[in-house]
Amino acid sequence: MAGKALLFTREDNVAIITLNRPEAFNTVSQELFEELSEHQRAIEQDRSIRAVIINANGDHFSAGIDLNMLRQVDSQHILENLTWLQNLYGRWQEWPIPVIAAIHGLCYGSAVELILGCDIRIAAEDTRLSIPEVRFALSPDMGGTTRLTKLVGSGQAKRLIMGCEEIGAAEAFAIGLVEIVVPREKLMERAMKLAKKMTSLPPVAINFAKKGINMAADGSVAAGLLFEQAQSTFCCGTEDQKEAIDAFLQKRKPEFKGR
Repeated sequence: MAGKALLFTREDNVAIITLNRPEAFNTVSQELFEELSEHQRAIEQDRSIRAVIINANGDHFSAGIDLNMLRQVDSQHILENLTWLQNLYGRWQEWPIPVIAAIHGLCYGSAVELILGCDIRIAAEDTRLSIPEVRFALSPDMGGTTRLTKLVGSGQAKRLIMGCEEIGAAEAFAIGLVEIVVPREKLMERAMKLAKKMTSLPPVAINFAKKGINMAADGSVAAGLLFEQAQSTFCCGTEDQKEAIDAFLQKRKPEFKGR
């Protein structure tokens, strides 16, 4: 499946969404938003997809929002569209499957907000990240102030957003903005290795693990523990749980059915 702004491919049960406007530094446009929404709907309807990787063609992941598009935006447009746009970048968190961002080169502004909505961020060593909306008399509005703060803390978020500072992959790893750093030539290999490992594990357990971690990040300890009780009550005794134990004891590859 291919559009003008994005490519959609798959390797086994891993879907790959590729930003595909390298001649324009993969800048984020209305066209990208619309195609991304279409791909998300397609993934949601295909239960054979067990993980997603978001990457980019060309020398850079994305230089952020297309400034020509930004010049046409007014308060009425924001009022009518921003909730949909915020949901677009946050939709990954509603899914029972992992979403991995594989980043290289420049990753600016709206592109940083895109990867913040993913579950795991893998960066090539040449990655440069910046969230410079304040420079353009704006503040991040698609999860930037919220998700970045949860990942790196308020002090680092203020430095990056209010100071419009650019950081490299090593510093991004040190402050918790990305989880893995690899040489550029190993980027997709590492992302695919992690994605395939996750797809080999019991789907129900992956689903509950993701939900539990999200709840821990957003809620109280009491709420998180209550969720753990509920998910454990469900998981213990499922077909996949029994299969996982039997396969381990019998030294064979398990066959999970998602139930």
